[in-house]
Formats: sequence, C-alpha cells, structure tokens
Amino acid sequence: MTDGVPIAALGDLPARVTLVEVGPRDGLQNETAMVSPADRAALIDALAAAGLPAVEAGAFVSPDRVPQMAGTAEVLSRVGRHASLRLPVLVPNGRGLDDALAAGAREVAVFGAASETFSRRNINCSIAESLDRFADVARRARAAGVAVRGYVSCVLGCPYEGPVDAKAVRDVAAALLDLGCFEVSLGDTIGIGSAGGMAGLLDAVTATIPVNRLAVHCHDTYGQALANILVALSAGVSVIDCAIAGLGGCPYAPGASGNVATEDVVHMLDGLGIATGVDADRLLDASRLAVALVGHPPLGRVARARLAGADG
Repeated sequence: MTDGVPIAALGDLPARVTLVEVGPRDGLQNETAMVSPADRAALIDALAAAGLPAVEAGAFVSPDRVPQMAGTAEVLSRVGRHASLRLPVLVPNGRGLDDALAAGAREVAVFGAASETFSRRNINCSIAESLDRFADVARRARAAGVAVRGYVSCVLGCPYEGPVDAKAVRDVAAALLDLGCFEVSLGDTIGIGSAGGMAGLLDAVTATIPVNRLAVHCHDTYGQALANILVALSAGVSVIDCAIAGLGGCPYAPGASGNVATEDVVHMLDGLGIATGVDADRLLDASRLAVALVGHPPLGRVARARLAGADG
C-alpha cells in the first residue's frame, strides 16, 4: 500500500520504470528561445546528475528547419562523463545518421507517424516512404554498433485526420521493430488522448507486439498525460518519455502545452512506490536551469509549486 491506496487496485504495475528525458531535444526544439550548445550540455549534465538514465541530446536535422537543434555535435562533445548515461539523438535520414556517427553518437532515433497526412506535413513523405528511408538508416546504424530507437507520432489522434486507427499504429510500430529498433515509443503528439483511448490502443498493439518493446510519449495539452501514463503502466509498459519543466509542444496543435513534465511523472511514480533512480530534489535543480534557459515558468505542476515555494 502506498499513500493509503492498495497498489493491487491499480493493476500489476512495474516495480521499476525507465524514464527517457526528452527535454533537451523534443522540448527545446519547440521552444522559441534559442539555447546555445553549451547551455544545452549543461542542462543534460544537470539531468544526468539527478539520475535520469537516458537524455535526448539533440537532433541532426537541417538547421534551416529546426534552428534550435543547430550545434548538436557540439552538445555531445560538451556533455560530461556520466556512467551508463544514454544520449540518443534524432536522425531523419542518411545525412543525419552520417553527422551523428561523425559526432560519436551511440544511440539514434527515427520517427514515423501513424497518420499519412501528418507524415507528409512533418517529414515530407508517406508512411511507406519513411519506412524505406529508415530501413537504410537502421541497417547502417546497427552495422556501426549504434542502437536505434523508434517513434510513432499521432497514436491517439492527428491534427489533420482526427482519430487514428490503432491497427495503423500497430503496423508502423511492428515495421520499426522489424527494421531493428530495440524499442518503439508511442507518441500522443498533440496531447488529446484519454485513458480509455490509451487502454484501447495498448490492447490492440500488444496483441502482436511484446509490451517490453514499447514506451509511451504523452503530451499534456488536455491535462490527461498522467492518467494515460498510469493506464500504460497498468498494461505493463515500463518506459516513459518525459520533459523537464514540461518543455515543448507541437507546432501542429494550437494550444498544445508540451510534453508531460518529468517532475510530475517522478512525483506520481514515487507515490506508487515505483523505482526510477531519480532524485526529486536534484531534478528541481535541473528544472530551475531549464526555466532560466527558456525564459518562462515551468508548465508542470510539481515544479511550478516547488519552485514557487523555494524562490517565493
């Protein structure tokens, strides 16, 4: 029992959860502030010091399209040495992989979508074309000894097409695993998902895909991210993506408030007695740095409350 609630009433929850911190990439690339490579590296160091085991370090994409991610190679070179810290970087194509390998990246991520329209708007190709592109990226990365993680966007709704068929999500996730991804993160990109929708999605996806190959990536536009994550935990998912201070958003979803905040996820997991290895107090130090870099208050509830109490 934790905080007076029998854990059994919540389902068979995992004893430990791996948090993948996406603030320095998915968070910052959707912020208006231009954060220098040195400051991005300092933020990664602060997150690692708090105990985060995996921190997205950036993206090897065109600086014309995503200027916030310019200098990712410098970020990697500046991050301090942290035992066992994973530093995945996003790569959209072969050119991005070339740059990542030259920078010494040991883990890369590719990103597809379950919506045809979103795929064309976001990466300028169809779903099938994106998978063909990723096949070469994954093959070359694995040949170089580099791990590959996959993302599927719009798993609970698309800003252009509306509801997304769970079977389409399952098919894209399965294709990414077949290409060699060690794990696929299912993204509620515009943050409109509900607990019922997440339950139905995972029922469909885990009918053919082992749950231990899945992660969830929830945005909090409608304030449902923690509920959706709890449903995922109950279904056996034990890898959660989150962003310090709730950084980010989605340029295709008006009013989207960003990723679920790492501080909020850690608070919930601590309350459930689920181990993460993350120190909540040191995480607050990273929160303080993050909000200073982007120039606005944290979007997560825990950091908003605790920073106001500490600094007020």
